[in-house]
Amino acid sequence: MIHFEWDEAKDRKNLLKHGVDFDTAKFAFYDPMALVIWDREIDGEQRWHIIGRIEHRRVLLVVHTIRNDDADTFVRIISARKATPSERRRYEEGG
Repeated sequence: MIHFEWDEAKDRKNLLKHGVDFDTAKFAFYDPMALVIWDREIDGEQRWHIIGRIEHRRVLLVVHTIRNDDADTFVRIISARKATPSERRRYEEGG
């Protein structure tokens, strides 16, 4: 099972800055065509990007980390924003 978590203060800041709250951004993970891209490691933590469609035309880039615990996966959302034109093109081309 997949679980989502995030810092509430960061969620509010992200909504003000990018117009996307994390509860909405989590739907990018349910897009079967989503692209998952490794970003970097910070303080021993792997950071990933997912580019996915959340609504009919809205494509987001979500920065996140992943932690597995037995049968569960925990996704911590760090930031989310509308995909740039080049990110959207990459998504539409399948990678």
